[in-house]
Amino acid sequence: MICSLKQSPAITSGCDVFLRPRTRPAVQGSLHLPSLPLKNFQRSVLSVQKPLHVSNLESFGSLKSRTSLIKCQAYEADQSEPIELPKVDTRSEAAKKLKIGVYFAMWWALNVVFNIYNKKVLNAYPFPWLTSTLSLACGSLIMLVSWATRIAEAPKTDMDFWKALFPVAVAHTIGHVAATVSMSKVAVSFTHIIKSGEPAFSVLVSRFLLGESFPTSVYLSLLPIIGGCGLAALTELNFNMIGFMGAMISNLAFVFRNIFSKKGMKGKSVSGMNYYACLSIMSLVILTPFAIAVEGPKMWAAGFETAMAQIGPNLIWWMAAQSVFYHLYNQVSYMSLDEISPLTFSIGNTMKRISVIVSSIIIFHTPVQPVNALGAAIAIFGTFLYSQVSPFSL
Repeated sequence: MICSLKQSPAITSGCDVFLRPRTRPAVQGSLHLPSLPLKNFQRSVLSVQKPLHVSNLESFGSLKSRTSLIKCQAYEADQSEPIELPKVDTRSEAAKKLKIGVYFAMWWALNVVFNIYNKKVLNAYPFPWLTSTLSLACGSLIMLVSWATRIAEAPKTDMDFWKALFPVAVAHTIGHVAATVSMSKVAVSFTHIIKSGEPAFSVLVSRFLLGESFPTSVYLSLLPIIGGCGLAALTELNFNMIGFMGAMISNLAFVFRNIFSKKGMKGKSVSGMNYYACLSIMSLVILTPFAIAVEGPKMWAAGFETAMAQIGPNLIWWMAAQSVFYHLYNQVSYMSLDEISPLTFSIGNTMKRISVIVSSIIIFHTPVQPVNALGAAIAIFGTFLYSQVSPFSL
């Protein structure tokens, strides 16, 4: 039962509550609360240095009963019962781990499929500049449609964002084209073995151009990377200088892409998926005029007729598949960066490269000598060591 009692307003201090003798106020109406006995009341000194807490407030009971009292118990704050912290939801942790696992599985699978179809297209239709342009165009179209239909939320960007993105897009374009040129000349496995040497370029560029210093363990981890890549290149049966240089240029370009992205995109609140979409659009704008100048529509038309005569309609499916899977695997990799640490991403990238090398050797029946396989294994192992000791991965 809830009752309201009217009381005359009074201003009291905190000390008056405990030190001043209490007087019984007059209660209006016919209802009376039981009075408290005032036998031998004395002024007492009570310490109020530590806060007091009411631990229990019993109900008033029926107002007709004169035996019910307000019973309060107090204790000091430092003697209170410990507060139990909320337990970690194991289900949410398990769901997060499952989500990361799905990202990794999709990332590796999509990358493997892309490399297979990309190599099929380049074997039948050796125009890497056009192939690179189609990959970026397909991804740009997918994201523009997603934004227009509100399947994905469009990013909120300004002119400063696009200015900061421009050098990143230039480096991304160079790296993408160089890697495609490499795969048009050599085996997919060889391109990825050489691309596993990217950490060496990252350290060298940061050391000599940016003046950054690294612990000795980082430099030591580069030895197996450089040695393994060199051994694999020397023992490659189908070695091609253009293919080798394309992979090396791709490594250097992606290092600068990461540097520009780290410096220019700080404080930009754009999700990983939208960030890569914007990067693809700007890279497409940069690449298209160069692709036309280097290869051109006449070469593309003549080559397309020849390829269609040899391969048939499957060529169109291969071109569409490599374009779609290129965007999807990159989009998933950027989305995974929102969920995992750079160290975990670096390890995942190493494992992805292993899966691509092994699958391409099996599917394309690439001849591999034992010494060549040893060089690849050493380079990959060095990349893993680098991911453990590099400050970039922390």
